[in-house]
Amino acid sequence: MLDADAVRTAVPMTAAVDAVREAFLDLAAGHFVVPQRLSFGGGTTLVMSACHTPTSTTVVKTLSLVAGRTPMILGTLVWNTAEGQVVADAIEVTTLRTGAASGVATDLLAPPSAGRLALLGTGAQAADQVRAVAAVRPIRRLAVFGRSRSRALAFAERMAAEFPDVTTRVASSAADAVSDAEIVCCATSSSTPLFDVDDLPERVHVNAIGSYLPSMRELPAGLLGGAGCVVVDQVEAALEEAGEVIHAVDNGLVSRASLVDLGDALRTRPEVSGRTVFKSVGLAVQDWAIARLLGDAASQ
Repeated sequence: MLDADAVRTAVPMTAAVDAVREAFLDLAAGHFVVPQRLSFGGGTTLVMSACHTPTSTTVVKTLSLVAGRTPMILGTLVWNTAEGQVVADAIEVTTLRTGAASGVATDLLAPPSAGRLALLGTGAQAADQVRAVAAVRPIRRLAVFGRSRSRALAFAERMAAEFPDVTTRVASSAADAVSDAEIVCCATSSSTPLFDVDDLPERVHVNAIGSYLPSMRELPAGLLGGAGCVVVDQVEAALEEAGEVIHAVDNGLVSRASLVDLGDALRTRPEVSGRTVFKSVGLAVQDWAIARLLGDAASQ
């Protein structure tokens, strides 16, 4: 059983970004079998699995999500190979692989020189969003906003200590945080959009990873409707689970055909301009990517 510290020791963020990028390319090439995620109890229990057919390796992850509990998320990941199993703390894997996916998308869609990051949300997923973006872009300024100012201040202090060369501040509002951002990461459980589309600069890349149910929405519909490119981890999953995507499609703001799988975008780089969006609900292939690295480390 690999605990949280063991996961972090085995898989630095730069390796996670590279592994997740490779996994999405393999997904686009048809090398994975990925059943639809199972959700029970209104999303309080999730089960995700994937099989990599070239290697016959599989990963199964179970998560329990209970609002108000500390920690909110508990879970276990199991990596299966012909040689045996690795069992790991699913929470560290989840935050690591979710951050890594934002890193992959940011590397694909954000300007190479982008250095101003806005982070909305200060929960379990937040730190790895910063780490992943910092792994692929020269972040110079970080604006943080959360519902609790005291938690936002504590989080900003942690990030300032971890990234001493980055100027970090706590924003007064979500609109304030994103007003001059070049990259935005949304990592909340909000059911209503966090900001208005007019709050954003004309050129900005937005990652949204917090919502995973049709009832949840972090992004304004106008952002998806007016974006130069909307990339999702997988179109089928987004249309089942991503509230902002479902809302935009149902209201005719975005067509299904205009949504681009991340793996396809990596294979054929899209031409980007204006505002770009990456919406992720999380796929088991990301867990597989991190689990493979854990398996490699465990076998050494």
